[in-house]
Amino acid sequence: MDTIITNLTGMATAAGGKIVLALLVLIFGTILIKSIMKFLKRSKFLNKVEGTVRTFTLSFCKAVLYVILVISIIGIMGVPMASVVAVLASAGVAVGLALQGALANLAGGIMLMIFKPFRQGDFISAAGVDGVVKEVTLFYTIILTPDNKRVTVPNGSLMNANITDYSAEELRRVDLSFACSKNEAPAKVQDLMLAVISSTPNVLSSPEPFARISGGSNEAMEFTVRAWCKSQDYWDVYFTLTQKITEAMAENNIKAPAIRITAEAQK
Repeated sequence: MDTIITNLTGMATAAGGKIVLALLVLIFGTILIKSIMKFLKRSKFLNKVEGTVRTFTLSFCKAVLYVILVISIIGIMGVPMASVVAVLASAGVAVGLALQGALANLAGGIMLMIFKPFRQGDFISAAGVDGVVKEVTLFYTIILTPDNKRVTVPNGSLMNANITDYSAEELRRVDLSFACSKNEAPAKVQDLMLAVISSTPNVLSSPEPFARISGGSNEAMEFTVRAWCKSQDYWDVYFTLTQKITEAMAENNIKAPAIRITAEAQK
């Protein structure tokens, strides 16, 4: 009986020591990981790389560090790694099926880093979401919509979707359409529109602005207006041209003035 008690006491002491050591490793390991992540966030190297690469790299490093911590704790507890590998292998099919969505998102994130279809801060339209790219993490991309909603898009869905990057090019073209009475002189209306375009701030003279009759019906003529600007000035130019052309047509007594029938309002 004494032998049994002695053995149980020894086993409990050994197990207790392992548990205490594992807890200490967990606590100090967590603190160490947080310190490493703070160091990486402040590192000059990561601050020099593109934003989406930076956020993805930080997420990846954090995941790897926690995996190492978990493996270390398992080793301290005395669980043979061969047994752990055997259990994971036997459950591989089930785990693979359960994690196929996560693995697809991880693969999508890696592909986004390789091909870089957009950068942090770009305004994009993809997977049914329009907004500014805030960050790319290990499994998800964070997008802020124009009305400041935070949308989390799986990387797998994003990689398989058509992506329109409105910030990729330096210049963008503003396309507008207006209508007026068919009794008006087309040349007069076109000259008026071109004069307004040339006097509008942030409109570029090259490529040359465009204002021509582009269609119509029995009651009206349709005019297409095109003007180039820098990408960051797109919406200012869009709304300014819409208002100024409307006012100019009214001031010049053009019948049925400034009925905007369509507008290719690109985001």
